[in-house]
Amino acid sequence: MDPASPTAAGASPVIEPGHSFGTVTDKISAIVQGQPTSRRWYLGFFATFFFVMVLFYTIANLLMVGVGIWGINIPVAWGFDIVNFVWWIGIGHAGTLISAILLLLRQSWRTSINRFAEAMTLFAVACAGLYPLFHMGRPWFFYWLVPYPNTMDLFPQYRSPLVWDVFAVSTYLLVSLMFWFIGLIPDLATLRDRSQSRVGRVVYGFFAMGWRGSARHWHRYETAYLLMAGLATPLVVSVHTVVSFDFAVATLPGWHATIFPPYFVAGALFSGFAMVLTLAIPIRAMYGLQDMITTRHLQNMAKILLATGLIVAYGYLMEFFMAWYSGNRLEQYTTFNRLHGPYRVLYWALIVCNVVIPQVLWFKRARSSVPLLFVVAMVVNVGMWLERFIIVVVSLHRDFLPSSWGMYYPTIFDWSMFLGTIGLFLCLLLLFVRFLPMISIFEMRTMLPEAHVQANEHSAPTP
Repeated sequence: MDPASPTAAGASPVIEPGHSFGTVTDKISAIVQGQPTSRRWYLGFFATFFFVMVLFYTIANLLMVGVGIWGINIPVAWGFDIVNFVWWIGIGHAGTLISAILLLLRQSWRTSINRFAEAMTLFAVACAGLYPLFHMGRPWFFYWLVPYPNTMDLFPQYRSPLVWDVFAVSTYLLVSLMFWFIGLIPDLATLRDRSQSRVGRVVYGFFAMGWRGSARHWHRYETAYLLMAGLATPLVVSVHTVVSFDFAVATLPGWHATIFPPYFVAGALFSGFAMVLTLAIPIRAMYGLQDMITTRHLQNMAKILLATGLIVAYGYLMEFFMAWYSGNRLEQYTTFNRLHGPYRVLYWALIVCNVVIPQVLWFKRARSSVPLLFVVAMVVNVGMWLERFIIVVVSLHRDFLPSSWGMYYPTIFDWSMFLGTIGLFLCLLLLFVRFLPMISIFEMRTMLPEAHVQANEHSAPTP
């Protein structure tokens, strides 16, 4: 894209002004129906599918042997499983923010990225849900956490934040799935009408639910879509707030902090937008979508990444301040242990990843550099994973009694399950890109008149 164009300069057109209704529909639908599946897609799919098989192998060992194949011990009873659970839930937050909140705020730049961000949310929550399920040790008793009728008052324990997690995460998954599917219906009808095979017409027609594009259909669609956006918006705040209660309601130093709910929400948005950038940049390059996912989109996401990163940095500062101001020797020691203890290298690495490196986004030249944005996003993903590791493991490994102190070392099965969930996430994403439109066709078409008018106003000579 020409850097001198109004879109690249940050003006309001969301897509390049050279498109028409037909070219937008052709370009997006051709990725699903017109183009043959590329060799790169097959290579990526089989690579990620290999890690899915690694995940299945790890789960099989876990069910046969037990959670002892992980590195968890006493006092570190929570390890990679809870670290990765919180990390995946955080990644899933950006999709709801882009789709719901920016829709309510009438931010048109969300149009090109909301569809695969919503899909990313679903896949991330699916990966997150595996960890608490298998961390139970006996996953066939998962219904103990479900609020089913219980006259004997034995279980579930409603005062447990783990039960709260079931409420929050399952609600978040259900609402996100409905919101994503409702947004797909007009595009599924487009694919149904353009499909050249009977199977395609039947499958897409089934999920299009009889959509014909009438005024009544559009009225009901817009009403339902807006209502779902209103329902999904508080979930962005509530879900990771409830996840933070897993730690905040405990009396353990390093966990018992009132700042955790807003701190976790900001961290979730921080890691979520980093993952959106990590996925959007390769996708736009692979499928030639630079005129739809423009530099303006990347710059706006970089600004949100910077803003949420500053909130996260403020949370780190407040942890230090409250440890000092409270006068609590246990809190002060926990902070000292993070800085100078056996895991100090990981703590300083997370400070560099989450606080120092994102400061380059203050500069417009850095926000306009696509390779640099990709590197910063990858660094933030690593940094946010390290943050969850520090919160979970470093707060546990030194108990109140020195005789109870211990170290946590992840095993090969910890790593294989983590890599397996990454493979599952990317495998589902590749299938989504192959069989469904990754960019909303009808929303892109609604932006065309505005893009053309504003481009003409920009190019008109000044009187």
